[in-house]
This record gives sequence, structure tokens and C-alpha cells, in this order.
Amino acid sequence: MSRIKPIRKLLIANRGEIARRIMRTAREMGISTVAVYADADADAPFVREAELAFALGGRTSTETYLDAGKVLDACTLSGADALHPGYGFLSENAGFAKAVIDAGITWIGPTPGVIARMGDKLSAKNMMKAAGVPTLPAIEITGGVSPTKAAAEIGYPVLVKASAGGGGRGMRVVASEADLCAAVESAKREAMSSFSDDTVFLEKWLDSSRHVEIQIIGDHHGNLAHCFERECSIQRRHQKIIEEAPSPAVTGKIRVAMGDAAIKVAKNLGYSSAGTVEFLLADVGFYFLEVNARLQVEHPVTEEIIGKDLVREQIRIAEGEPLSFAQEDLSINGHAIEARLCAEDPANGFLPAPGPVTVWAPSKIGGARFDSGVESGSVIASEFDPMIAKVIVHAPSRREAAARLARVLETTRIQGLTTNRDFLAGILRSEAFIAGDTTTDFIERVEIDRTRKISGQEFADAAIATALESQARNRSRANVQRSIQSGWRNTMMPFEEMSFRLGEAECSIAYRSRRDGCFRVRINNSSEEIIARPYQCGQGRVDVALNGRRLAFDIERSGTVWLIHGQLGDLQLEELPRYPLFGADELAGGAVAPMPGSVIETAVTAGDTVSKGDLLVILEAMKMEHRINAPRDGTVESVHVSTGEQVENGQLLVTLADE
Repeated sequence: MSRIKPIRKLLIANRGEIARRIMRTAREMGISTVAVYADADADAPFVREAELAFALGGRTSTETYLDAGKVLDACTLSGADALHPGYGFLSENAGFAKAVIDAGITWIGPTPGVIARMGDKLSAKNMMKAAGVPTLPAIEITGGVSPTKAAAEIGYPVLVKASAGGGGRGMRVVASEADLCAAVESAKREAMSSFSDDTVFLEKWLDSSRHVEIQIIGDHHGNLAHCFERECSIQRRHQKIIEEAPSPAVTGKIRVAMGDAAIKVAKNLGYSSAGTVEFLLADVGFYFLEVNARLQVEHPVTEEIIGKDLVREQIRIAEGEPLSFAQEDLSINGHAIEARLCAEDPANGFLPAPGPVTVWAPSKIGGARFDSGVESGSVIASEFDPMIAKVIVHAPSRREAAARLARVLETTRIQGLTTNRDFLAGILRSEAFIAGDTTTDFIERVEIDRTRKISGQEFADAAIATALESQARNRSRANVQRSIQSGWRNTMMPFEEMSFRLGEAECSIAYRSRRDGCFRVRINNSSEEIIARPYQCGQGRVDVALNGRRLAFDIERSGTVWLIHGQLGDLQLEELPRYPLFGADELAGGAVAPMPGSVIETAVTAGDTVSKGDLLVILEAMKMEHRINAPRDGTVESVHVSTGEQVENGQLLVTLADE
């Protein structure tokens, strides 16, 4: 029988929302927490919330969270007696797990031997074959294996996949031989950057299927259980953005078969701690994909339907305790859906959009769970994953969970940077999602608006509210005659004016106060007047009746931009100058950086002739590679960046001259 070894101080070798989530459970269990952090995370909430924090001294993942030596040194200096790796980074690094254990520190996760066996995804496939579970054809790309011959043997399309990877890193779908070699090299670079291991393999790709996974958990006493399935089919760039439990497509029979297969392989492994067995579910059956020997990003939806804290179970198992429940104790209660709120631009190919989080105000409706790594003033750094928060809702039915989560997202205020929030809400409200038609090609197949459509009425209402807020703030800062009502004149003066831009649209607001505290308002030089009665104004909250229609807004100013949150969601209005600004020159024709990042390759030099779509530069941002292609035919006039250089959003990379 295992001896119980209580954990007193826990170092979390991770960052962001998962670090905060682990800390939350540790504190509830009476365990002190230690954080480690990269330079960009020095002021992050997870660092400030830990009882102790250690700087890792570096900017990139490789210099910090992937540096096993630095993390182990922090363990020694902090006196931590246990380490939780979270997910990603070193969580599935068998060598690191062994080093932690050899240092006398409790490792919260599967044993190094299990991690090593599952880290080799081809070995894991062979194990599942032996267990009688169907698998997809796969071939590892080694020095003696030709990628083109391997792909021809498997049959196109193929998936290039990082053996040590996860989270969509090091994955590329290839439809033809022409794109194969470049995809393999790109996947290898990305895998090395994210996991310090560039091993990749090819696997048969199914265009339309479902990504379904089984949550498993075991202790050191031989107890094992599966916690039913999650469906994670809605993905972009092979990264999940909406997960749910249970799957709308899994029948009782399939659930039993998948669960039995997952438990069988876990028993063969001698599995302990939390893990996930992933499958593709197609019309003809299900196929094993891989085992993730760690906690998954989407574990909250399982927690919601079974009523158990999986991190608590992980900690108890590492201490030597048995599982607190058996398989027969578990049942599915209702439905849970999780949305990953990310700093990215759906309208621009889901490119990362790092930057400052000016305002973060999670919705208070719907009883949602927010696992977030940010607060107002936080910065989403270009060096790391773009996820801002996971938003989770649990409800009696799937339809209610989808509607509630959509409304929670719509009423959450997240401003200062571009996010996928409105796109997520659109998915949840779509007929296809509600019908459970959620295959892995959902985003390509179902036409969901990439951004929220803002009506002229909503724009005008927000512009009026902003003009009233602006005049109230100006009045509150007046040095003289502060007792006089804002906008009051002892002569008949012209209306005050403010103009705003929203995308390509503009709206001008003319207003003049009345003696009863109301304002006469005209929109876009119309002779028709609106009577605006402000009930609250000047402190960031506008409560106003417009011709008797009462509306409320939260408003912040950031330079010339006004950040507005209303009943329908967020808007960002640019205040236009009263007089034209002269002297602003535009960049010469060429290619600019679509996000901050690091240059990892320049594919052209001055004098080269390029065609539209040819590769110019490869950028790395948020642990993903992004290919910058020629926007038109032309001759390369100048390359303004070099390999290894950090670039800012909008920075000119390559100048093209007309042919």
C-alpha cells in the first residue's frame, strides 16, 4: 500500500489560465503555490496570485517554460515539494518528469515511463492495434524515410503531425505532393520551438469526422475510471475552440465501446493521474488518434458533467491517495460547453492579434465559469498562446447550454484587442451547431459571420452615448463656472459636434443642451431631432433615454478610440479630428507584418521577381508559423527584415516594385 505523502508547496511549471486554475484548487486544499514566469509575464495575474514567484529570465518558450534546468532550479530555491506541469510545455516530457522525481520532488502526472511510451505516438498506435482498436495509417518521417513515398503509401490527403506535440502545433494538412516537403519542414520547426522535439509523422487525414476523446484517471492502487467523452470537433488551424460533453453524436453503445477501449489501454500502461484517449469518430466507426498523458485544456466540461475536480484528484493521487470515486459512481449530469476566447482575428484567417487587454469584465449572467489568465491591463504577448480565457457553461440540456454560453460571450466585455468572441457566439447560435452537425470541417463548411454585424441604429446610439459621456467628462474637468449646466449658453450658439468612425462607416453627432437637463441631438446633419435625457453620465457609465427608449452603456477612452459596451456587445469608435490632419504618408507598396512576431525565414532578396502568392517571409507568432506571401506580381525592391528580427504589427517587411 502506498504511503501518503502530503504536498505542502506546489510549483506550477506553466502560465496563464491553467496556472491560475491549478492554484485555485491547491489553495482550497491548503497547499502553498509557487509560480515561474517569463519576462513578458512579470505582471501577469498568475504571478501576483502565487505565494512565491521566480523569474526564469527569458522571453521565448525555449528560454523559459521549456528550460527544464531553470524550472528545476526554481523548485530547489523555492523549497517546493511537488510540481504540476499543467498542459503543453514540459507536461509530456518524460526526461523532465524523471528529473523532477530524481530530485525528490513529487511529480503530478503519469509516470515517466508512461509518458515516454505515449510520447511516441506511433508506439501508442501499435498498442491500440494490439488492443483491437482501429487506427489510421501512419508513418514516421526519419532520416531514411522519404516523405513523398510515405505519403503515396498512405494516400492523400495526409496530416503532418508532431510526435511530441499537442494544441495544434506542428500539424499541417497536405493535399498534394507539391506542398508536402515545405509542410514537413514547417511542422518540424514549429514542433522544435514548442516542444524541443522535431519528430513528425504522416497520418491519413479524414476530411469530415468528429474529434471525440475519453477522459481517463487512475491512481497508484490500480483503480481506473473513465469520465465519459468530450467532443472537440470545432477547430481552426487544428486547434480546438469549442468543446462539449457529452458528444451529441455518441450513442450509448459507442460510449461503452470507446470507454472500454480507453480503460483497456490504460490498464496495459499501468496509467495513473489524469489523461485523455483521443479518437476520430466517422460514419463507419471510430479510430484511435493518440493518448495525451496530461491534463487537457478542455477538462472543465468533464468536471461540470460529473461534478468532480480533476486537478484535486491529480494532487490526491500524487500524494498516494486512492481515487475518490469508482466507475459506478459516475453519471452524466446535463450538458457542458466550453468556448476558448482568443486574441485572434477571424476575419483575417484567424491570425493572432496580441496586444493589451484594456478592459476585461466577465459577464455576470448565465452562471458561467471563467478560467482566465487576464484582467484589465494585462497584455497578450506574441511569444505565447493567444488564449485569453475559457468560458464554460453547464445546463440541463445542450440547446440551453449553447444559448446561455452565447449570451455570456455577448455580454462579456473584452476590449483593446481583436478577439474571436463574436465568432464563437455566432457558432453557438447557428442552426448547424444546435442540430449537432459538428464535424471537424465545420468552420470551412458552415458559413458563420466572422465578425458581428453592427446596424446603423446601434452605431448611432453608441455615438450619441459617447458624445454625452465626452461632454460630461469635459465639464467635470472645467476650472471655472463648474456650477453651470454642461452645454449651457446665454446666447443662441451652434450645436456642439463630434464625429466617429466604425470600420468604413462614419457618424456625426450634433448636440445642444436644454434647460431641463436634456439634449437636442441631430445625427449626420439631419433636421430631425432626438431628445436625449441622461440619467447617468461622466464616470464611464451612460444611462440615457433616447426619445423615451432607455439604453445603458459602459464607456472607456483610449487615446482617440472610445471603447463601448452595450446591450448587443462591444463597439470600438474612433473619434475623428475636427480638422483634417496633413502629412500622413502611407507605406510603399509591399507586404507588412499582420501581427507582432519573429522572422524565422526570408525567402526572397532584392531583385527577385515574384508572382502573387509567392512566399516572401515566414513569421513565428504565438508559437505558430505564418507565411507572408506576395500580395501581387512584382519585383522585390527591398527586404527590410532579417532572420531572428522582432517585428511589430504593420511593420513593412518587403517592398515590391511594379514589373
